[in-house]
Amino acid sequence: MLAGVLIFSIMDALLKELSTRYGAFQVSFIRSLSSLTFMVPILAWGGAWRELKVTQWSWLLVRGVLGITMLASFVYGVRTLTLSQTYSLYLTAPLLMTALSIPIFKERVRARRWVAILAGLCGVLLILRPWEEPAYEVLPSVAVLLATLCYSLSALTVRSLSRTQTRIALVFWYLLLIGVGSAVLATRDWMPLQRSDWWLFAGVGLTGTLGQLWITAAFSYAPPAVVGPFEYTALLWAFAIDRLVWSTLPSAHLILGALVVIGAGTFIIEDERRMAVDTPP
Repeated sequence: MLAGVLIFSIMDALLKELSTRYGAFQVSFIRSLSSLTFMVPILAWGGAWRELKVTQWSWLLVRGVLGITMLASFVYGVRTLTLSQTYSLYLTAPLLMTALSIPIFKERVRARRWVAILAGLCGVLLILRPWEEPAYEVLPSVAVLLATLCYSLSALTVRSLSRTQTRIALVFWYLLLIGVGSAVLATRDWMPLQRSDWWLFAGVGLTGTLGQLWITAAFSYAPPAVVGPFEYTALLWAFAIDRLVWSTLPSAHLILGALVVIGAGTFIIEDERRMAVDTPP
């Protein structure tokens, strides 16, 4: 999980660099196509084509639409915001997943989790500080929050899809649908691919594939309540990458808000673990 989070942080830094040259939908297309370029040989080598069989096309298409919106919104936001700012907002996903599980799965959320959700939202307010002169540009911040919402909804659909689809099918069709949809949407503002950027394309494909494989492996070895909290190490990598690559440091209010968000998310994950232990089989 630690390796997967690190490699995804590197991929997001490469996406941020690409976003200065190409539109959000085109970058989304590049990200999906480059990862598929690495994934197809793995499928062919292992003879895993049978695992790509689809039984729930409607939900896969819904997840594809969510993926296109998520990735394009994320790229649009990270182009302006620092990686640390983007991750601080994006890490509210566990809070949103908990809240969205009520209307989607009719789950009951205990009062203490609602307190954690409200605390996490307070952390977001500390990050954005809307009562002062906006520290961030509004549209990029809204775009990242939209990406977080789409990511949360997409993650919840996996709970249903994983009962009938293999993990490799979920990853393959997800990338393919994002690639095709993003390519269509990018045609209007398509920019010629620069030969000097091929190392970025290859880097995005390699890191995206490795990150997906390693995180999938982590969740197959241990339950989400065990490996989930390690996802928050992404913020540490974001701080380091911002400093090394763009020579920027996080502000005090950003660190404080991020700590509140991380604390709230970790509490929810830990509470889920305790409930799983206390519930008899």
